[in-house]
Amino acid sequence: MPSENSLKETERGQLRLSRRVLGVSPSATLAITAKANELKAQGINVLSLSAGEPDFDTPEIIRRAAIDAIQKGVTRYTPAAGTLELRKAIANKFKTDQGLTYSPEQIIVSCGAKHSLFNVLYALVDDGDEVLIPAPYWLSYPEMVRLLNGACVFLDTDASTEFKLTPGILGKKLTPKSKVLVLNSPSNPTGAVYSERELLALVEVLKKHPQVWVLSDEIYEKLIFDGKKHISIASLDPSIAARTVIVNGHSKAFAMTGWRLGYAAFPDLKLAKAVGSFQSHSTSNPTSFAQSGGVAALEKPEIAAEVGKMCREFEKRRNYFYEKLSKMPLLKPFCPQGAFYMFVDVSGTGMDSIALTQAWLDEIHVAVVPGQPFGNNRYVRLSFACSEKTLEEAVKRIGGWCEKRKAAKS
Repeated sequence: MPSENSLKETERGQLRLSRRVLGVSPSATLAITAKANELKAQGINVLSLSAGEPDFDTPEIIRRAAIDAIQKGVTRYTPAAGTLELRKAIANKFKTDQGLTYSPEQIIVSCGAKHSLFNVLYALVDDGDEVLIPAPYWLSYPEMVRLLNGACVFLDTDASTEFKLTPGILGKKLTPKSKVLVLNSPSNPTGAVYSERELLALVEVLKKHPQVWVLSDEIYEKLIFDGKKHISIASLDPSIAARTVIVNGHSKAFAMTGWRLGYAAFPDLKLAKAVGSFQSHSTSNPTSFAQSGGVAALEKPEIAAEVGKMCREFEKRRNYFYEKLSKMPLLKPFCPQGAFYMFVDVSGTGMDSIALTQAWLDEIHVAVVPGQPFGNNRYVRLSFACSEKTLEEAVKRIGGWCEKRKAAKS
């Protein structure tokens, strides 16, 4: 929450910001990107490993569908919840991929998965309601909860559990005030992926607490390695499916980050209508012609091959990056099974994540994201959503820095 001094300073001027806004921390990823861009503007060759988006172009078929829609005049308002065509395509995707049945009325399309997450929390969380967030976590989850005056309850995980929630950890944190459990698989920032067995173990705990809703963030579902398969917790038990909202989107799987297309699938039509009503008074509909591209992404059979190709490239980079980082002194990388991030323990350097992030940016011009805003100050997040050339140069710079740091500590 904002300090009393900051509030008084604000009140002395003409502008008085709300306590909600003053209580929100800026995005660390965007801050790092801004600083890196400043250095680049000065002519410095900065290697960015901070990006949270694929470095691939949106597939041509998807781009063409949106262009054709513009040419046909699909540039007007659509229903606030998204076009019927797109909602049908999303419902079909859930049936095909997870064996889950939703009507188009149970699907709400939004301006990105982040938008959907906020809308769902807005509809479920009242003042003081506890939202359980496994840590490390995507840094926007706590900020959304705080904006809604909810109470963040962090469930700490570490490398010993592969950064995954266990029944024991979950059971100890559940209380009568618990309202929502946030699950993210594959995970940002760790790349951890829950197996069916692990999710079933959590299901057994959740059955004892019927007041708890599950918010399942599945935005990275198509980016999974080592022959693993994405499993949605909603597909494992009808009683849990009845209180699970799945959030997904087009950004990561189809390299459509700038298109701003996300969606949520609701088991309860009343909840879906409530979110649709709220959205109609805030952002209204997602961009009309972007939705046409979204339909092509889900329905064109050629897209699956494009997604598979991208995933294989990410896995290849993962293998290279993990092998190189594992051999460096002072660093302990966690091997991700999905997404495109490497979560690296940097405590061996004698520095926390904030200090190390600043040191790498200033000294070797490599931009990474500190783990502190993700809930673990021992780690930094390195994205391998970049070219092989960038990764190779980053490995060279980071390796050299570690060798010097090790020698200095000896």
